[in-house]
Amino acid sequence: MNKTEVAELIARDLGCSRASALKTIDTVLQGLESAISQSDSVTLSGFGRFSRKERVGRIVRNPATGEPMTVEPSISVGFRPGSRLKKVVQGDDSPRTHGR
Repeated sequence: MNKTEVAELIARDLGCSRASALKTIDTVLQGLESAISQSDSVTLSGFGRFSRKERVGRIVRNPATGEPMTVEPSISVGFRPGSRLKKVVQGDDSPRTHGR
C-alpha cells in the first residue's frame, strides 16, 4: 500500500476529498519527522513506537579480505511494533474499524 492508496482509504472512510486526506497524511508525517529528529519518540498506542537511534562508530573486519574497516557513526529511525499490530500480523486478531 502506498501513500495514495492510504489517502483513498481515509477519504472513503471519512467522506472527505482525496486532497484533504493527502494533506492530513503530510501533516502527520511532518509531525513524526519533527519529533523524531529532535530525539523524541512517537508512540501510537497499539500500533508502535518510532524513535531515533544513534549508532556509534566502530572498527569491523572486511569478511572478504580480513582487513579492518571503520564504520562511521550514524543516525537512523527505529520502530518497535505495538501489541495490537503484532496480533494482527500474526493473524490472532482482525484490525479495528474504529467503531464502524
